[in-house]
Amino acid sequence: MAYNLLKGKRGIITGALDENSIAWKVAEKAHEEGATFVLTNAPIAMRMGQINALAEKTGSTIIPADATNVDELTNLFSKSQEVLGGKIDFVLHSIGMSVNIRKNIPYTALNYDYFLKGIDVSALSLHKMLAVAKKLDAINEWGSVVALTYAAAQRTYPFYTDMADIKAMLESIARSFGYHYGVEKKVRINTVSQSPTKTTAGTGIKGFGDFFDYANAIAPLGNASAEDCANFCITLFSDLTRMVTMQNIFHDGGYSSTGVSNAIMEKMGLE
Repeated sequence: MAYNLLKGKRGIITGALDENSIAWKVAEKAHEEGATFVLTNAPIAMRMGQINALAEKTGSTIIPADATNVDELTNLFSKSQEVLGGKIDFVLHSIGMSVNIRKNIPYTALNYDYFLKGIDVSALSLHKMLAVAKKLDAINEWGSVVALTYAAAQRTYPFYTDMADIKAMLESIARSFGYHYGVEKKVRINTVSQSPTKTTAGTGIKGFGDFFDYANAIAPLGNASAEDCANFCITLFSDLTRMVTMQNIFHDGGYSSTGVSNAIMEKMGLE
């Protein structure tokens, strides 16, 4: 059921790779709720994914952009305003990559060049996007920016290695930039800490399947799906949450607030 929550709003959605990705679900929901938007991803990611099908389904324009390149981001925000016919109302930052994880390099022996690449792609890209948008005055007052993160920024998960540090930086950028953008333009910036989700990126992490089941057994409501996350992002883009900013919001079925569940204790023979 649609509620026209984003009727008349214009947006930029990054990171839609295939129908399993959260960004893909956000695009579908934003379209249902009346928004028009531009889809963007790095050229190499676009070649790997199915973004053209999503653009056709949602009537969207695709503008390729490397989120680590300020010139390309400047083109993205400039062209998006031309295509959409005005300033931007919402932005989804759904960008994450760790070469160290891809190459199974343990946290205690990180390749620092890979680490810096991960920081640039997954965290500094948010700062660069916001800096470009602010310089161009590309986002309307009371606009909303949402970046996707994970609870490993607060807790240690051995398999998440350097992405834990990177997500902590992402959340800090959202808070720090959220202050300045809020004071000057009333733009709100939040991060959503999502459950383990069966996306292309998520399932690429070693042991993901077992951890997905573990988190599902801990969370009182179970793991939140990509579609659930998309619905939540839509509310953050809408005017219903216009006073929410600089927050990291856990969207995880209660996992982050639960120490242990009866289901886990039973599996361990503790009950």
